Amino acid sequence: MSAFFLAFTTKNYKSNFSGQWKLNESKSELGQFSQFAVRSIKADQKEDSITVTRTSPSFNGGDMTNTETLRYDGKETVTTVFENSKRKSTAKWSADGQTLLVNYTLLLEFNGESMEIKGTETWSLSGDGKNLTVQINSSSPQGDISAKAVYDKQ
Repeated sequence: MSAFFLAFTTKNYKSNFSGQWKLNESKSELGQFSQFAVRSIKADQKEDSITVTRTSPSFNGGDMTNTETLRYDGKETVTTVFENSKRKSTAKWSADGQTLLVNYTLLLEFNGESMEIKGTETWSLSGDGKNLTVQINSSSPQGDISAKAVYDKQ
């Protein structure tokens, strides 16, 4: 009987990132890129994918919004960002289902110049589910960057 009970109590439940999230700059560690950080996230999590809409400041002073749907089966998603630049992403769950790891390659195209940025985002929730932390690590010809963005559930 105890083995039967244990089978139900050890089931791993995945974190649920669904909702509206707003950047909390005082809890974040954004460094030199704070002016371009994603200000809000809307996440719609399903059984096989998560659709993420990010709003951030654009280079011309307004806001820029882009949406991507990331599948958990490792299939690559290609999204257009910054006019004609492309972001290629894959997503997978940690073994315990508590964090979502997003691997991406950003191919930036500006004025005939191109640059590739490779990076990861590690998504996790606070114990009470009121804060989303996105740890970002990236590498480009300009060097390596690490930032932590903390969002409050709205």
